Amino acid sequence: MTVTKKMLFDWGKPHKPIVGADNGETCSSIRMGESFTEEANAIVICDDVLTACGKLSDETFQLIVSSPPYNIGKSYEKQVALEQYLEWQSQVASELVRLLSPQGSLVWQVGNFVDDGEVFPLDIYFYPIYKKLGLQLRNRIVWHFDHGLHASKRFSGRYEVLLWFTKSDDYVFHLDSVRIPSKYPGKRHYKGDKIGQLSGNPLGKNPSDFWALMQDEFDHGIIDIPNVKSNHPEKTVHPCQFPVELIERCVLSMSNENDWVLDPFGGVGSSLIAALKWKRRGVSIEQNSDYCEMTKERLRLLENGQLKLRRLGKPVHQPTGREKVARFPAEWEKK
Repeated sequence: MTVTKKMLFDWGKPHKPIVGADNGETCSSIRMGESFTEEANAIVICDDVLTACGKLSDETFQLIVSSPPYNIGKSYEKQVALEQYLEWQSQVASELVRLLSPQGSLVWQVGNFVDDGEVFPLDIYFYPIYKKLGLQLRNRIVWHFDHGLHASKRFSGRYEVLLWFTKSDDYVFHLDSVRIPSKYPGKRHYKGDKIGQLSGNPLGKNPSDFWALMQDEFDHGIIDIPNVKSNHPEKTVHPCQFPVELIERCVLSMSNENDWVLDPFGGVGSSLIAALKWKRRGVSIEQNSDYCEMTKERLRLLENGQLKLRRLGKPVHQPTGREKVARFPAEWEKK
């Protein structure tokens, strides 16, 4: 299927996915499995990541995308020393590089490890791990969001990082699939050999490596992706849930229809859902059995057109100033 400008956006109007329960459509061809098989297109493996990866074949996956545990003591992880955490992650990375196709991409979304108030930015530690394994960094994408954990002894963290690696110089990248509207689509070259010719692209412009607020898309090429908090339509019991649309950008730009997508820390299946929405096949590895069952339930809801998802490209809500919670409290007014 060719992704067209009309499918992606209508010059500022919200994006309408080709497949997805958020617009009333169903994904009726989901064939679930619990171990890898070419007959399935949605595989949920409930096992330890290293054990599960060890059973998968070399160079199977066109896209590997995940957010590993940050080692900050969440309910699904046991906090250990940073050195021990990175040693384990190095073993995982070695397996993932083995599983990645020669034209494939690996996207590693990370935040910060915090120890006794000191911040250790994990992307700095992961870069040499994957570089040593032969991968090449194509982008360090900053994902900015407006809501998160508040800090009192340092500035509140409002961004995380996606490291996009490829296995070779010959890699899949469909920029046209993820372009955003241009602010001045009628702009023309004003000098040189192309003077008078249109300078932009009819499908829009490159969204850049900073993904944040919708109102800035036209000005700065920034992608709007809020994090999953209590009022997000996709929210489950998982404390650090991936927004599906974050993965959709990667799926669309870094893979082709029918390719295999792997999430080695699958959580509640957001990567798997993103892959299925865009006619890819996916594998989710997750050791927490409750999360695995939740993934299967979300897939059943997606199949029936009942899964609540935030539409790709939908603007983040901005207060008008008339809401009570958006006004400066009377108690704070100077007497």
